[in-house]
Amino acid sequence: MTENTQQQTAPITELPTQYAPAEVEGPLYERWVERGYFEADEKSEKPPYTIVIPPPNVTGSLHLGHAFEHTLIDALTRRKRMQGYETLWQPGMDHAGIATQNVVERELAKEGKSRHDLGREAFVERVWQWKAESGGQISGQMKRLGDGVAWSRERFTMDEGLSQAVQTIFKKLYEDELIYRAERIINWCPRCLTAISDIEVEYQDDDGELVSIRYGEGDDSLVVATTRAETMLGDTAVAVHPDDERYKHLVGTQIKLPLTDRTIPVVADTHVDPEFGTGAVKVTPAHDPNDFEIGQRHNLPNLAVMDERAVITVHGPFQGLDRLEARSAIVAALRAEGRIVAEKRPYTHSVGHCSRCKTTIEPRLSLQWWVKVGPLAQAAGDAVRDGKVKIHPQEMEKRYFDWVDNLHDWCISRQLWWGHRIPVWYGPNGEIVCVGPDEQPPTGEGWHQDTDVLDTWFSSGLWPFSTLGWPERTESLEKFYPNSVLVTGYDILFFWVARMMMFGLYAMDGTPPFHTIALHGMVRDQNGKKMSKSFGNVVNPLDWMDEYGSDAVRFTLANGANPGVDVPIGEDWVKASRNFANKIWNATRFALMNGATVEGPLPDAAEMSATDRWILSRLNKTVAEVDAFYDDYQFAKLADALYHFAWDEVFDWYVELSKTTFFAGGDQAKVSGRVLGEVLDVMLRLLHPIVPFVTETLWTTLTGKESVVIAEWPTDSGFRDEAAEKEIELVQRVVTEVRRFRSDQGLQPGQKVPARFDLTGTALAPHEAAIRQLLRLQPEGEGFSATASLPVAGATVALDLSGTIDVEAERKRLTKDLAAAEKEKAQANGKLGNEAFLAKAPDNVVDKIRTRLAKADEDIARIRTQLATLPQA
Repeated sequence: MTENTQQQTAPITELPTQYAPAEVEGPLYERWVERGYFEADEKSEKPPYTIVIPPPNVTGSLHLGHAFEHTLIDALTRRKRMQGYETLWQPGMDHAGIATQNVVERELAKEGKSRHDLGREAFVERVWQWKAESGGQISGQMKRLGDGVAWSRERFTMDEGLSQAVQTIFKKLYEDELIYRAERIINWCPRCLTAISDIEVEYQDDDGELVSIRYGEGDDSLVVATTRAETMLGDTAVAVHPDDERYKHLVGTQIKLPLTDRTIPVVADTHVDPEFGTGAVKVTPAHDPNDFEIGQRHNLPNLAVMDERAVITVHGPFQGLDRLEARSAIVAALRAEGRIVAEKRPYTHSVGHCSRCKTTIEPRLSLQWWVKVGPLAQAAGDAVRDGKVKIHPQEMEKRYFDWVDNLHDWCISRQLWWGHRIPVWYGPNGEIVCVGPDEQPPTGEGWHQDTDVLDTWFSSGLWPFSTLGWPERTESLEKFYPNSVLVTGYDILFFWVARMMMFGLYAMDGTPPFHTIALHGMVRDQNGKKMSKSFGNVVNPLDWMDEYGSDAVRFTLANGANPGVDVPIGEDWVKASRNFANKIWNATRFALMNGATVEGPLPDAAEMSATDRWILSRLNKTVAEVDAFYDDYQFAKLADALYHFAWDEVFDWYVELSKTTFFAGGDQAKVSGRVLGEVLDVMLRLLHPIVPFVTETLWTTLTGKESVVIAEWPTDSGFRDEAAEKEIELVQRVVTEVRRFRSDQGLQPGQKVPARFDLTGTALAPHEAAIRQLLRLQPEGEGFSATASLPVAGATVALDLSGTIDVEAERKRLTKDLAAAEKEKAQANGKLGNEAFLAKAPDNVVDKIRTRLAKADEDIARIRTQLATLPQA
């Protein structure tokens, strides 16, 4: 524990009777921002701690995934700020090329216009206008959540400085021959009219058809199967495995392609699986990535049969048809010629769709710009292998290596108008000039710039250093690069994280962009099901924040955050977290009204009661435990530890055990009041990174200091008192056992019962008054009759239950319950003693019967004890 050095005023001892998050959170956050608590100073001599926000799309709004991730990052940075680090949580947004262009195009469509009606320059201006008016609403929502980001440093991937970084690294990669232009198969969206990245493709099972088609005639024919019959118009070969004896005589021959005037070769290629289907596959290099590779190996022509809108462009009868229309027409034509050997429909198979518009993706041969990722990916893999970068949890390393060690070259060009335009100019005589940010592009007749823009992941891959001023060697870059940790979902490990690793190592002279990659899972509903609009289980976190407060949402999310594991969340859990916030509020309010204080030093241990020493010992153990969990990114465990320490140990035990002391007053009450103040001070600081709003209100009220945001993080003082912990454990055992007995006897919690204590030989004597208070046990009076005697923890508690319960009715109820338990035991024993039954019954059935038997034994022992302790008639 540490002594906080903030300026202190007289503590306020009164709080409203109820905590109202809606009245507290907004003003508190504005005060934090106004006072500059979240800003970072590159001139500071404090050690740096840097985290970047995974930049949300400018079109986006706060969803549960954002709220989850931001809660974890905010907790880390708030703690480090309190630990004395110069923390930078870098905020910003991604320009989100396709998503943003789609939004603005939809607005234009309402006006009866398209982007082509405006032209490129006017359309881009319109997008900037949209961003200024409507984009970035997520920033306000982040404030609602309590994100402690450095707002003065907010960046946008299309900012002038970040655009300069993009142009700089493009030219550097181009000159190092790591960027090139070539025809390859890409994911093409016929609706968005652009190439899209792998991460922008969503796969789902669609019902289609599988048709088997005979190519050629007689013994020289082959049967191939396809789900995309329309692409057969672009076939330039049929491939078989070189060791397949069925087709060896055909390899090297020509075969007639149905419905066309062309013949195509039969080629042998090891890519073909002879055990799958007929062992022969059609090869369409211009419309399938695997076929393209086969085509490259066998020098096959690439015949494109569809335009950018997926409309057939060849072969008269089908020319002008949409791909789906053409599919039906071609199958019908093949059927008419007797070429269809088999048809299977519906045939369910995985199909890629554009994540933005849900259109089915079309693999398409296209001239695009590419990054040669080989050397970059090698460096990204080696940085983890060599220990420069640690992935947490460690078992995720395999997934990372599986990806970076098998990366294909990256298509970085997009056929859009919104984004970073590729800085390449073409001349009238075939010249190609790549232009850097400080260079003038070539001018003159016939010169024009490439019309494509760069993949959004290209600019977001520079995020850890471009946001700090790179390519300039700024003070911020020197202070805050590399990042301390990257907190992100495992789902973008391959796409965003790998690209940042490649670019960071390349641009920053081999220095990786972060020391640690902490991966978390996805938020799911309370049944573990993926959240989806189609499932009807999507939750708007803002609704929960309105209803229960931001702290409740944050604590629920942190409490489910096991490293790399998906997080189920339901409204009942948020309600429980709201109740926890209310418990903290009410218990602190009670404590303040009953002498809790932070004034003056802690009393000497000799002046404290065992209860005081116990809670301070537990407090220090909790500090150490929470620190260890933070350092291991075990958010769920640290939240659980704080919850049980606060609710169980502080509120349910320490406060309750100390009530008799507080009510009695005097010097001991002052000692316990100072201990309770210390416990609350430290506990609220420990809780603050996860539940910042309620803890700020309570801590400033308790201490009279400026803000818990800039308070010192507690440290373990080393104080331990194992004897006191054992002593209070005895007290807890007595209270727990007697409470259980009272409940078994049907006594109401508040019902008072006379009791006699025999504490001889135990350490319980100083706690008798507190135990009586907790258990509603009156002192024995005249006529006391010990009708029940409970030996527990070396002590004996005798109770006089006469007049408190209907003994005969209770005896009848327990006798009936005992008979039922004995019958259950007899039935279970009968089955377990039947060899014929055991020989036939499944293991799980036998296990259930054994469990029933054990439960029956337990019930019988419990009920007999209850009967034995009933008063005698």
